[in-house]
Amino acid sequence: MQIIITGGAGFLGARLARTLLAQGSLSLAGAAARPIERITLVDRAAPPADLTADARIKAITGDLNDQLSAQADATPWREADAIFHLAAAVSGECEADFDLGMRSNFAATHALLERVRALNTRPVLVFASSLAVFGDSPEQPLPKVIEDHTLPTPQTSYGIQKFIGEQLVADFTRKGFVRGRSVRLMTVSVRPGKPNGAASGFFSGMIREPLAGLRAACPVPDETPVAVASPARTIEGIIRAAEASDAQWGPRTALNLPSLPTTVGEMAAALERVAGKAATALLDRTPDPAIMRIVKTWPGRIETARAKALGLAADDSFEAVIREYVRENPDAVKLPGVA
Repeated sequence: MQIIITGGAGFLGARLARTLLAQGSLSLAGAAARPIERITLVDRAAPPADLTADARIKAITGDLNDQLSAQADATPWREADAIFHLAAAVSGECEADFDLGMRSNFAATHALLERVRALNTRPVLVFASSLAVFGDSPEQPLPKVIEDHTLPTPQTSYGIQKFIGEQLVADFTRKGFVRGRSVRLMTVSVRPGKPNGAASGFFSGMIREPLAGLRAACPVPDETPVAVASPARTIEGIIRAAEASDAQWGPRTALNLPSLPTTVGEMAAALERVAGKAATALLDRTPDPAIMRIVKTWPGRIETARAKALGLAADDSFEAVIREYVRENPDAVKLPGVA
């Protein structure tokens, strides 16, 4: 089996690749599991060294739109049985730079779909969408609980671009060009590594940086709701989307992945239970109106009946999520007394 992961050098892309390599095989769309022969990682950056050391990994470095052009080598796309499309510009970047978002999120997704349509290979394609397709506004307030049938009402460029991507995947699937599955990712926390340009980045930073003994921004009020998922649960949902049969998957509309409903204040309290008051003392509570304008439009409580029917579940607690991060990233934890 041949697999492509766009955004393959990023945090989620690399973690997905490691998980698939460890599995060794994959069942696509309900078929029998087949051995994974090659995973091609497409990204602007080179993949981590542990991945490039595996003979099953191939890296293609460069702009995704360029890699999808008519002049680029079509072989990886022609041979792909499955494509995980994770590459994207993130929320804060898209709000600050409209053209970047349109090129990275809309144009690249459209170009990818057109590329595989022209090749007539009909791969399974998993598109990483976002809970940002749901947005609250005075004219069209969100319901208290988002369900699988709730109409998306995005309030940011990023959310709109992701919703357009969902609709493109649905229509290319309807026409038989791909076997598409769009999954709406929740706020992924705790992400290791350096901060990115996402408006949601502080949901990881407010945990990651204090555990490293560093100050961290917490730019929204404690009562701000958030729907979170650990990296492990997120990757589990992405893979399950590829595995599900057409009958199990159901309608072509995007699937909301399971989420743990919490608040910023509850996240800080969980951090204190794990690492003590020394950790929460490192939180800078200075409000950031720009971040708040984006985050306050996102839903905090999401019901995921379709995902549950596929055997997916949310994290047990945010404290458990933090402890999972500590176990997986011991070298990143510098604050004394964290076990």
